[in-house]
Amino acid sequence: MKQFLIFVKKEFYHIFRDRKSLLIIFLMPIMQIILFGFALTNEIKNSNIAVLDNSKDESTAAIIQRLDASRYFKVYQNLQSPSDIEKAFKTGNVRMVVVFQPGFRESLLHTHAAQVQLIADGSDPNTATTITNYAGSIISDYQKELYGQFEIPYTIKPEIRMLYNPQLKGTYNFVPGVMAMILILIAAMMTSVAIVREKEINTMEVILVSPLKPLLFIVSKAIPYIFLSLVNVVTILLVSYFVLDVPINGNLFLLMAESLLFIITAVSLGLMISTFTKTQQEAQMFSLMALLLPTLLLGGFMFPIESMPLPLQIVSNIVPSKWYFLIVKDVMIKGLGFSQVWKESLVLLGMSLFLLTISLKKFKIRLS
Repeated sequence: MKQFLIFVKKEFYHIFRDRKSLLIIFLMPIMQIILFGFALTNEIKNSNIAVLDNSKDESTAAIIQRLDASRYFKVYQNLQSPSDIEKAFKTGNVRMVVVFQPGFRESLLHTHAAQVQLIADGSDPNTATTITNYAGSIISDYQKELYGQFEIPYTIKPEIRMLYNPQLKGTYNFVPGVMAMILILIAAMMTSVAIVREKEINTMEVILVSPLKPLLFIVSKAIPYIFLSLVNVVTILLVSYFVLDVPINGNLFLLMAESLLFIITAVSLGLMISTFTKTQQEAQMFSLMALLLPTLLLGGFMFPIESMPLPLQIVSNIVPSKWYFLIVKDVMIKGLGFSQVWKESLVLLGMSLFLLTISLKKFKIRLS
């Protein structure tokens, strides 16, 4: 029993001496509770909507006010013509457009029926279905109030359209998210492990005395994983198109170029991880902890980011997968061009340069 207690005591000493293990033991559960507690929700709130009011009467104003006053919607934009609808969706800031027919209240009073068109972004089918149901419920509540004001029953019939994904296939949202998750894990984790392996097996000293410069050494480590990641992109696209019936509506060259940019960002992140980890196990664990959970929870393809608390929305901006997911969905599903994704591309480019600068600086310090 005495020897057993000695080994238990020794194990405690090892744990408390290792600061990285302490972070994993104590910080990881806290992070998971916060992320899962706030991010894991099927309720969609604060969705931006646009309104095309062709009637501008008392009834349409009342419905718009009810939509804006609910916790589910924010009236983000008032449109002037039907041609503005597609433009609103292309900005990526609007999830649904509410269109009122001309003479809405007059039609309601004289024909006892009026039509509201709910146009949602079907590239995210779950969100599109949910928000149209929310809007339909709010309109139905207004309709019930009219029953108390008029003896003749009046009917408001919402007409629902789903842009980009009429059949509401979940794969349209799933494929871009899987691409982001696979690329970030393969490119970042495998790059970090490959460099740490050289330190762990004590071959780094041999490399240092060779004519190969540190920068070329890093590039030589990164190129194979960049290539393998591009192969993964091609494989995913082939399977998506031929097996899952997910179309590639945009420019394929642009999609591959954006994928290459994201892969370089992920490789840069892997290089940074390798600068402060000493073993392959540390590199793998840190990569999984720092990349997998943020990608799943804060990437935007599993849970709507706008439904999360403001601090988590701010944190999501530093997750590279979020920006790549938006790019793939816009280019692949919506068929948009570079003019609509240049901001997201600029964010990924900035992240790559920032991570590469830190990695090279830290790597040189370690080599000195």
